[in-house]
Amino acid sequence: MRPPDLTTPQRRWAMSTMMIVAFMAVLDGTIANIALPTIARELAIMPAASIWIINAFQIAVTATLVAFASLGGLVGYARVYRIGAIIFTVGSLFCALSHVLSLLVVARIVQGLGASMLMSIQPALIRSIYPANRLGRGTGAMATMVAGTAAAGPTIGGAILAIASWQWLFIINVPIGIVDTLLMTKTLPHIPGTGRLRDFDIGGALLAGIALTAFTLGVEAVAHASDRFAALYLVTTLASIALFIRYEARAPKPLLPLQVFRRQAFSLSTITSLCSYTGQGLALVLLPFFFQTSLGRTPFEAGLLLTPWPISVAVVARLAGRLADRFPVAILGTAGLTLMAFGAAMLALLPDRPTIPDIIWREMLCGLGFGFFQAPNNREIMSSLPDQFTSVAAGMLATARVFGQSLGAALVAVVFATLGVAAVTHDPTHTDAIRNAMPLALWMATAVAAVGAMVSALRLRPQVDESSPR
Repeated sequence: MRPPDLTTPQRRWAMSTMMIVAFMAVLDGTIANIALPTIARELAIMPAASIWIINAFQIAVTATLVAFASLGGLVGYARVYRIGAIIFTVGSLFCALSHVLSLLVVARIVQGLGASMLMSIQPALIRSIYPANRLGRGTGAMATMVAGTAAAGPTIGGAILAIASWQWLFIINVPIGIVDTLLMTKTLPHIPGTGRLRDFDIGGALLAGIALTAFTLGVEAVAHASDRFAALYLVTTLASIALFIRYEARAPKPLLPLQVFRRQAFSLSTITSLCSYTGQGLALVLLPFFFQTSLGRTPFEAGLLLTPWPISVAVVARLAGRLADRFPVAILGTAGLTLMAFGAAMLALLPDRPTIPDIIWREMLCGLGFGFFQAPNNREIMSSLPDQFTSVAAGMLATARVFGQSLGAALVAVVFATLGVAAVTHDPTHTDAIRNAMPLALWMATAVAAVGAMVSALRLRPQVDESSPR
């Protein structure tokens, strides 16, 4: 059930309150990496242990996206979104008050659960805020904000750490979160849920959570060359996915109705989204190693060298979203991923000692291509299913993003392990190995983006199997 059409001021207020809390969640995800050395030093912990400050947040988000999207459909999107904002704000306060690693990790899990609620519900709320013929505007505006925040994150984090303690990275969220949560009660559209809390598919949620958690831990195991644990996590992931599919096929009210994938527009758009985020993850995980190890740049300089990519996404995403309301998404998405694949190929062909302009224009090609693809494709995912499956579309959109990014990181770890690169940031003898790994990983990013473009092009064909899922 869709809400009454909102006026333009109501739509702007609703999007503004969503963007504020989304800004906090995205910012925390980007600045935490910058703060890790400082936090490790002040808490007197080993750098290897400090990575759990990142992992705890990531696992909490990844494991619960589909579950929270389904919960929002049952009890109401605005309600779950507000609860997510409250949990994220409380988690931020706990992070600031934590004085030992164990407490900080628990606080980051709480923060991650709140962020997962926000990320999984956000696309569904955008669909309820904008009419169908203007949905691209909403997806484009949010994509622009997210990309801009990702670009500014390292700079903002560095500025805060230059004048204050690391706790302020989290404290700053508290007053903003309180005010924004109060605003949500007035600005977000209220859509009754389609069921009751007791209808929630607990079994499906547990199996999905186990599968996604095992995959995330597997990525970490591969990154640290722990073959024994990596194999265990892989088996757990595959077994959980198989059990999940079997369970959902028989569940009376499944978390993920499998029949939605009969919609070619939905299934093809989800696959292309996964490809795009995997390709981007490959490049954005690999390039900092290359900048710092092979080119001898500082972490701050490496961060600046990465900013042309998200800035280009931010520049073009809003325009791409508006175009998606007027032109076929298949054309826009295919063109965007083709440009991204070309940009990744140009990065793979970088000379050994590239100049800054050499790097910038290639990253801009990737960013422009990704931005031109992302907003239209998000619009297609959200609009390709009937209203009663909005929560499913929102959950898959968020999961494709997070899963693709994790898969990209895992593939970089596999490249490093194949070339014998270990503890790369601490061993200068690996400079040549990183230089060899860079083109291989970037050619993989090129291939993944190209596959995504080809899958996207399939949407140009007449859709013959568009039976509505029941």
